[in-house]
Amino acid sequence: MKFNELIILAFKSIAANKLRSFLTTLGIIIGVFSIILLVSIGSGLQSYITNEISSLGSNLIDVLPGSTSSGFSSFTSNNLKVSNWKDLERKLVSTAKLTPVMRQPMTLKYGTILDKGAFVAGVSYQYPLVVTSTKLDQGNFFTSGQEQSGANVTVIGRTIYTKFFNNQDAIGKRIFIGNKRYTVVGVTSKQGSFLGVDRDNIAYIPVESASELFGTEVVTEIAITANSPELVPVVINQTKQTLLRKMTADDFSVETADSLTSTISNVTNMLSLALGGIAAISLLVGGIGVANIMLVSVTERTREIGLRKALGAKRSDILKQFLIEAVMISVFGGIIGIILGMGASIIVAKLLVSEVTWWSVAIAFVFSVGIGIIFGMAPAVRASKLSPIEALRYE
Repeated sequence: MKFNELIILAFKSIAANKLRSFLTTLGIIIGVFSIILLVSIGSGLQSYITNEISSLGSNLIDVLPGSTSSGFSSFTSNNLKVSNWKDLERKLVSTAKLTPVMRQPMTLKYGTILDKGAFVAGVSYQYPLVVTSTKLDQGNFFTSGQEQSGANVTVIGRTIYTKFFNNQDAIGKRIFIGNKRYTVVGVTSKQGSFLGVDRDNIAYIPVESASELFGTEVVTEIAITANSPELVPVVINQTKQTLLRKMTADDFSVETADSLTSTISNVTNMLSLALGGIAAISLLVGGIGVANIMLVSVTERTREIGLRKALGAKRSDILKQFLIEAVMISVFGGIIGIILGMGASIIVAKLLVSEVTWWSVAIAFVFSVGIGIIFGMAPAVRASKLSPIEALRYE
């Protein structure tokens, strides 16, 4: 038989049992849908973080607690302290700008309004010069003089501003951070949320004030921006030499924007592969369903197979017929799964992060075709081996 005749015959067989065909494709649909969606989330996460790091510039250098020689920051205790930042500030005064970062969740209050979900970050006055994505809608960031004098001043995020001041002028107003009163000197521009975390629900205060408020000298990180790309190697060398006077090599790690991007890419790639592998299990289950239904179909159509063979159909024709049928079921399921997966990814992108990649679509489609061939082969071979005489006698 001609190939197009086999396709038409397979299509008619599938259409004759619509509900059973749909239920058979359901496993393929779920598997492909899961692969597209989960890999898209992993890819979107990687792109988002990479873009965030890139937006800080190629001059970015980050000092983190613990060693990242294995690709991950690992430490039993954080020995990175405010004193280390002061040492670096004196050493790098002519080559870079830098800021420590201390973060803790705290309750903020203005009048009778409470904000229990806010974060407070202790930073240097140079913070907006280092983290250049920090922009202000109102007022200014606190100054070196305010920081050195120990003034209780704060720059608040958009969420705090809206909750406390209802879009009215906030400059000069006083809010409680913990049990201390701070004067608002600035309001940052909207930064949005990431993975459900509101990045605008934050208040920045001078690092010395934060150290006193938190009751600790430990910092989360020290962010550094070299004054030019050419100075990056010099700044890295100076940073390491300075820190090693009081710390060991295992107490800290110095990362550049490129190395951070590379590390994050490795992590998110592994995450995407793991998520894709989990989703592939659904495809395997769907393939078993295809094999099961095709075996049932062979049994039900035994007399049909016998009649076709008696009329001159070759063994290869029967094999192709059932194999094409299995592949068509898998391909239909794969196409529907791809469409649903891409649609779900678009929806997720509006809420979290998601990015459909061409290779995830290609892999999902190839897998669905492969599932049809692999799991459809055994039933097709069984059908092709049936004896026409025995098949015609089958009841």
